[in-house]
Amino acid sequence: MNQVLLSSVKMDWRTPQPFFDILNSEFNFNLDPCCDEKNAKCHNHYTQEDNGLQQDWTGSTVFVNPPYGREIGKWVKKCYEESLKPNTRVVMLIPSRTDTSYFHDYILGKSEIRFLRGRIKFWDDDNNPKDPAPFPSMVVIY
Repeated sequence: MNQVLLSSVKMDWRTPQPFFDILNSEFNFNLDPCCDEKNAKCHNHYTQEDNGLQQDWTGSTVFVNPPYGREIGKWVKKCYEESLKPNTRVVMLIPSRTDTSYFHDYILGKSEIRFLRGRIKFWDDDNNPKDPAPFPSMVVIY
């Protein structure tokens, strides 16, 4: 197994395009608030320099694959709060960590949860699939 997947050295693994395409066909995303110029999934997007946590997402249909490090709780909270705004829909791809405070505070009972079967294979910077993630994933829909 790729040891980088088990560490917090790299937190910006790319969402596999076929996986995104399936969700996009259902939701028609128009904003990716946490990406870089190379892995943006939508024309409208925010990079780390733009700091999507500080931006207003009102009126957007948002796809969020946040950094999976210690900041993930901030992203989950932001997704929930933005989803309360008019005409705003947020879909997150995150690790399925049902024991966390953010799961109980901002996901459980407040969203639709789709647990993924098996382990997702994120892509590297060259769009090559890597080893399966060492954790289960879920899609959270607000």
